[in-house]
Amino acid sequence: MKFLQRTVNCGELNESNVDQIVVLNGWVNIKRDLGSLVFIDIRDRYGITQLVIECETNDTAAKIALDIKSEYVIAAKGKVRKRENPNKNIPTGMIEVVVDELQIINKADLPPFEIAGENEASEELRLKYRYLDLRRNKIQNKLLVRNEVYKIIHDYYYENGFVEVETPVLMKSTPEGARDFLVPSRINKSKFYALPQSPQIFKQILMVSGYDRYMQIVKCFRDEDLRSDRQPEFTQIDIEMSFINQDDIIEVNENFIKNLWEKVLNYDVQTPFPRLSYKDAMSRFGSDKPDQRFGMELISIKDLVLNSEFVVFKSVIESDGDIVALNAKGCAKYSRKQIDDLTEYAKKYGAKGLAWIKIQDGEIKSPIAKFLSEDELNSIIKQTNLEENDLLLISSDTWTKACKIQGALRLKVAKDEGIIDNLKDVFHFSWVVDFPLFEKDEESGQIYAMHHPFTSPHPDDLDILNEDHTKARALAHDMVINGHEVGGGSIRIHDSSVQSKMFSLLGLTDEDANDKFGFLLDALKYGAPPHGGIAFGLDRLVMLLSGTDNIRDVIAFPKTTSGLSLMDGSPSFVDDNQLAELGVQLLKNK
Repeated sequence: MKFLQRTVNCGELNESNVDQIVVLNGWVNIKRDLGSLVFIDIRDRYGITQLVIECETNDTAAKIALDIKSEYVIAAKGKVRKRENPNKNIPTGMIEVVVDELQIINKADLPPFEIAGENEASEELRLKYRYLDLRRNKIQNKLLVRNEVYKIIHDYYYENGFVEVETPVLMKSTPEGARDFLVPSRINKSKFYALPQSPQIFKQILMVSGYDRYMQIVKCFRDEDLRSDRQPEFTQIDIEMSFINQDDIIEVNENFIKNLWEKVLNYDVQTPFPRLSYKDAMSRFGSDKPDQRFGMELISIKDLVLNSEFVVFKSVIESDGDIVALNAKGCAKYSRKQIDDLTEYAKKYGAKGLAWIKIQDGEIKSPIAKFLSEDELNSIIKQTNLEENDLLLISSDTWTKACKIQGALRLKVAKDEGIIDNLKDVFHFSWVVDFPLFEKDEESGQIYAMHHPFTSPHPDDLDILNEDHTKARALAHDMVINGHEVGGGSIRIHDSSVQSKMFSLLGLTDEDANDKFGFLLDALKYGAPPHGGIAFGLDRLVMLLSGTDNIRDVIAFPKTTSGLSLMDGSPSFVDDNQLAELGVQLLKNK
């Protein structure tokens, strides 16, 4: 159909355009019929402009306006004039367009939720009708931030000498931590591709190939349990550099973050970012991605109760565990039920229970006070700076678990007390370094690479690999912003013999290593340079920049926490003929 094609968008008109004849296209945001006058707010992604139909002098437009409803697609031609009652809340609020011609380009059914209003429909409904949700200004602004981020990424890394290279989406399945998404091959029956969890091996091979500065904005896939800041498919800013050390990687990439925050938010970012060892991060904040915008640091009280007869503390000390305390300032007001709720919350992180001490009305109250000597109790109060109206929460377990439990409680208390809400416009940037090279699964006892098996051991710990390799540190680095790990990387192993040793320590036989990673081991034999890098989660960066805590808000077509796309109904069953072509047969559910 022919329609009046726009000459301006709905967000650009102002007083300098008064008396101009313009054409606007867009969606009906709101219609207000006052009898002799009809006002229509027309909307596109650039903004909103008020249209005015003067019914007594424009009978044709008035009749068309009668049929117009919200979300109709319309065109309007008319003259710009100053508004008698300006709306200073929108950029076009000083003007309006007096309509001469009005056209309905397309009608619209009644939407299942209000597009223009502030009332939030359920997320499930909005994801089912995502194409309508995407019309909302709140979501559009976040995707526009994402678009701006893309441009800044390309410009920054291009200006710093990085070459953008695309790596394969169909690749070999390799163990990198999470489960692979597998793709059966029709031509090569019984064989599978894997969708990449990251381009890790390929970017290392690019370093061997001489491309000493690589960058890619790339889709990655991990078949893992989902959270509000995690999706089965996600976008990564992938970086690798040759002939560098860890400081070089950190400097280049924290300057990228500084550049990003200053351009998108006009936020003053101070560099260099502070660095925190993994051990300090866990000991002080109970997390390897600590939110350092507020204090409330953890304190070990183990040394104060080494000779305690309290059976809980005694058993933990004898098993080389730790006793970690958190002073929740001003929280002595918590009722017994609230403390019980905190205990149940702590149990989600492996706690067997939760001890506590509080001072209220000058009185020490605690279910464990009777098991402690006066000296022990006074020492704990002094060490933790426990004062009037404070609540001390205490966990006793292995060092790692005790810290993680208290780290979780630290964040919960800060959220419940409104501390985090008051810091929405504050950003804290830091690095966490000196991670353990390996971690042990507490249930199976299996040893895993904490980051991935290509991470270089710390040079000071190379000898430990032949002794107690579980104590070795990694040359790894994670960037943390406001308690979110937004990027992680490391110096890589560039010596094939060291890489083979790493595989061996992880329990891979030579045959397994060659089968899974032989092409990498071969590449490392042909003059691999010292190299390393980092990968940023682009979705998480945009989430922080746009002020949301839900990653689905910044992805155009996201999945739910159960991995479903409610709009198109994926994943879905496929025809038996398709499966037969692939040589795939489904097991019957038992």
